[in-house]
Parts: sequence; C-alpha cells; structure tokens
Amino acid sequence: MVIGVIPARLKSTRFPNKILTPINDKPMVMHVYERSKESEKLDDVIIAIDSKETEDALKQYKPNIKMTHPDHLSGTDRVAEVIKDMDADIILNIQGDEPMLDPLIINQLVDCFDDELVDMATIGSTVINNSDYLNPNSVKVTINENGFASSFCRDINDHQIGGYYHHVGIYGYRKNTLQNLTNLDQSINEKSLNLEQLRALDNGIEIKVAMTDYPHRGIDTKEDLNQIELNKWERKNL
Repeated sequence: MVIGVIPARLKSTRFPNKILTPINDKPMVMHVYERSKESEKLDDVIIAIDSKETEDALKQYKPNIKMTHPDHLSGTDRVAEVIKDMDADIILNIQGDEPMLDPLIINQLVDCFDDELVDMATIGSTVINNSDYLNPNSVKVTINENGFASSFCRDINDHQIGGYYHHVGIYGYRKNTLQNLTNLDQSINEKSLNLEQLRALDNGIEIKVAMTDYPHRGIDTKEDLNQIELNKWERKNL
C-alpha cells in the first residue's frame, strides 16, 4: 500500500497560516490534496493537521484528515505519527505549500521504489535559474554518478553556480526507513539549515533523486503567492 501524507502545520514561521491561505477561494492545502488524489499510484491521501482551526477550515471540503501532535520538529516526524499503525509499504511526504503539484511527479517518485535498493527518494528539477541559485528559500540539490543526492543547500554564494538542481520538496520512504529516521536525533546540519532531509544524509541514509523538467514552485513567502495566478496554471501535462 502506498500512502501520501500532507503535513499541515498551521503556524509557519515565514508565512503564518500559509496552508489555509485562499487560492481561488480554496485553502492552499486543499489544492495540494486534490492534486495528490489525481495520482493513480496512491492508495490514500491524508492531511496531517495540528490544530482545531485547520480542522474547522477544511471540514466543508471533507478531506481525509488526522490530528497530530502540535510539537513535532519536522514534517517527517508528523508523517511518521500518522502512519505508525498503518499497513503501508511506501509513504510519501507531500508538502502542504505546493499547490502547483504535478500528480505525475508523485507517480515518478513512487516508481523509484521499484528498485529494492532505494529506501528513500525525492525529486530534482532541471528548471533552475539565477534567482533560484541566490534565493535561500529555493533549496538546491547535487547528485552523484549513481543518481543519489550528495548534498542539499540553501545558500551557494560561496560555491560556483552550476551543477545544482532545484529540489522539489516531496519525499518517499519505505516504512521502516521512515520509522528509523524519526527515531534519530536532529543532526547539526538539519538544525542549522532547517532541512529535514539532512538528518537522513548525515546518518548514512541514501536519497534517490528522480529528475523532472517540470517548472515546480512551492510557496515559501507571501511574495511567492503574489506571483501565482492559479486560474492561469497550465495543466496540459496532467
């Protein structure tokens, strides 16, 4: 069974109540949920919430939701709580601030686990420009010769531009890998860069990177949201 979980923490630091921000009169996280449901590779999709306010705001849309502890340190930990007692083989961690999510990316991520050697996977995009390189909210990934992540970073001012890909914030795990990962302490790199995937790399868990040329963009700030007009999104490839 393959389960998609959308960790939906309400009190985002850079953009409070971001997941409930309306886009075309619907909360942002509902766009993520509905696009995730379009993937034929997922058996179920769950929004992992942490507040009564979120529950009340989403109730009219009738999504599959589960209340989780409000004090989780990362989305990964929130996802792990949701699937703890579920009979799931593969779990996807789908970011609640990705309203432009392409369901084909979900399919591509799930397909990574056809390889028995893959325990954790994510997505990289070849669509990256100079503003992405210099924007700390745009996470970059480098990949080794075997297609696994060698590093993730926010700021590359001290590095040569080039050789980086745009990291799309979606992850897949085998259930035992997710459980082992969340039993580990946060690593120094994870804390300093606020990148939860570094807990995996710092503890020897390899992350397969499936590549796409889709121009994927999440919403980190209100400025990001201002640049999006949902009714003009191109969905010809969906």
